[in-house]
Amino acid sequence: MQGRLAQLVEILGPDRVSDAPERLAAFTGDRSFVKPIVPDAVVQVQNVAEVRALVRWANETKTPLVPVSSGAPHHRGDAAPRVPGAVVVDLSGMKRILSIDRTNRMCVVEPGVTYPELQAALAEKGMTLPATLAPRATKSVLASCLETEPRLNALHQWCFLDPLRCVEVTWGDGNTMFTGEAGGAAMDLEKQWSENRFQIEPTGPMMLDFYRLLTGAQGTMGIATWASLKCELLPSAHVMNLVSADRLEDLVDFAYRVLRLRFSDEFLILNRAQLAMLLGADAAGMDRLRAGLPAWFALVGVAGRELLPKERVAQQTADLADLAKDCGLALRPAVGTVTGDAVLAALPGRADGRDWKEVRKGAYQDVFFTTTLDKADAFVAEMATLAAEAGYPADDVGVTLQPQNMGTSYHCEFTLPYDAAVPRETARVRALFSEASRRFSALGAYYLRPYGEWARLQLNRDAQSMETLRRLKSIFDPNGILNPGQLSNQ
Repeated sequence: MQGRLAQLVEILGPDRVSDAPERLAAFTGDRSFVKPIVPDAVVQVQNVAEVRALVRWANETKTPLVPVSSGAPHHRGDAAPRVPGAVVVDLSGMKRILSIDRTNRMCVVEPGVTYPELQAALAEKGMTLPATLAPRATKSVLASCLETEPRLNALHQWCFLDPLRCVEVTWGDGNTMFTGEAGGAAMDLEKQWSENRFQIEPTGPMMLDFYRLLTGAQGTMGIATWASLKCELLPSAHVMNLVSADRLEDLVDFAYRVLRLRFSDEFLILNRAQLAMLLGADAAGMDRLRAGLPAWFALVGVAGRELLPKERVAQQTADLADLAKDCGLALRPAVGTVTGDAVLAALPGRADGRDWKEVRKGAYQDVFFTTTLDKADAFVAEMATLAAEAGYPADDVGVTLQPQNMGTSYHCEFTLPYDAAVPRETARVRALFSEASRRFSALGAYYLRPYGEWARLQLNRDAQSMETLRRLKSIFDPNGILNPGQLSNQ
């Protein structure tokens, strides 16, 4: 490795290349159950020119590259090497917010920009970015959008890839391009802005929507160095209401009615264990909160912006209350000790920056996939059976159901907290995770984001799509240098 290390130092400088054991340890595996593999080096890049030079060097030396933009902790296995001899490309230092355009409600960000950083900058312009549920403070906004993590405003989501629009990408062959409206001859953002082009339209250039090749790809096709994102105006009036039920099936008809009418801004369904994890300050507080709650909650947020904001909130809240009443339910600002204001305050993430799912026991494993709402009850029942078989406390299983793409489908997520310092707990959750992944796949779960062993479960169900994926990989990354071993069906 010493010869290659010297070459990396020549490309990036000595301060941004490291093979120190403590630095390598930070990228050796993660908090998922993937096999830990120590990388050969970690490099920090600052601009697209360095990324391009690094990718071309990797092609010449046949060195695997693992692009990482979010800060620790990582939980999916996609930010850890899957093969020996890899070099981790740390993009977290690329923190520029290149543009905020209120007129078109757009922003352009580099991969190191986190949710707290972007939301604070957007708020100064009276805007916000539709976010995921309580993202951790170190999460890269660009990575979150590339991985199509579910948004809280899914009822107004144009497609699964919203709010992602255009991307600057260096493909695995070393060529750089702008996708979508940004594509074409003038690969210069300043020039495009002077011509009133604001990277709004994601399709293209020409007849291909190249940005789709990057979404859900786990860094196996190219390295993105900026992305344009569609924003929303910051609400001037915002309320969160709660609808509780003893059974999940009691909320289904209400959810369908809300989706059909496109009412609400935020809409998601949580069981009491997940809601307690979201709101509790510590494990003891979560236990107390959970003990007094109904089994299921629909969280229904309504926001008013520039035009008659208070009137919009009041009218839509009244309409939602009527919908709930028609379903034999009640729309309330609070249920027991849980208030809508507390839920709203929790949506941006914990103030202390911690991952909210880690607070319960220190570690957790998620099983998530895409399905439809009518099938969700069967998956919940199956998880209860699997937890009983594994000896895992059923009351500890957190459940999130989040609509995607105007409610055409649902992100279904099961959270399994455990104490990683107790080997028996770790082994139990690991076995439960694997068995649940297999059983859910057999029941029709679609692993839209196929991390780790989900890639084998999902990709082996469609040989033609797998062959297409291999061919595309050979075109855009002919030497297979970008995150090899991910998205593997073996």
